[in-house]
Amino acid sequence: MTSPQRLPEASRLRATQWPMVLGLTLLWMLLWGTPTPANIVTGVLVALFVVLVFPLPPIEKQARPHPLGIVRFTARFALDLVVSSWRVNRYLLAPSRPRCAVLGVTMRCPGDLMLTVTAVCVTAVPGSTVLEVDRRSGTLYLHVMGGELEEERDRARRDALRLETRVVRAFGTRADIDAIRASESAQELFGRWR
Repeated sequence: MTSPQRLPEASRLRATQWPMVLGLTLLWMLLWGTPTPANIVTGVLVALFVVLVFPLPPIEKQARPHPLGIVRFTARFALDLVVSSWRVNRYLLAPSRPRCAVLGVTMRCPGDLMLTVTAVCVTAVPGSTVLEVDRRSGTLYLHVMGGELEEERDRARRDALRLETRVVRAFGTRADIDAIRASESAQELFGRWR
């Protein structure tokens, strides 16, 4: 008796794609608004079609949730929103117009997922937005409010790097976390020699 033939890797539905199927099915249900059996079956079929025809790389190789890191990230991100909102209000209510700056900040974990999440979080904080992302160098180009003084520009760069650190410690792989630690160690060593 011959062993069953194995399907090529590209044609098999991987276990990592089932959450995507579930999510797309739920999205289908939300679009139609009524959970009828026909809508559920159609949603599953459409989700399977999308996942099989347009496969995505598995995300779990690029991210690992760390519960304590997620709690720290969430708490600090909420604080960043409050502080940045206050800072933007201060700039807007000042008698003179605030100066803005465009800064290039090279990220320490230039992987696609970490770079994307960091860019989204930087843009969500009031007073800064990502203008461009250079994937090859892992650089975010930021437009920041209040960049007249060098100290303000340095603060904006530090804030973006700290945000990246919190994102990586919440969702990064072991390699990402090690890259952050190595960068921080090098920064400490460099700071001592200055």
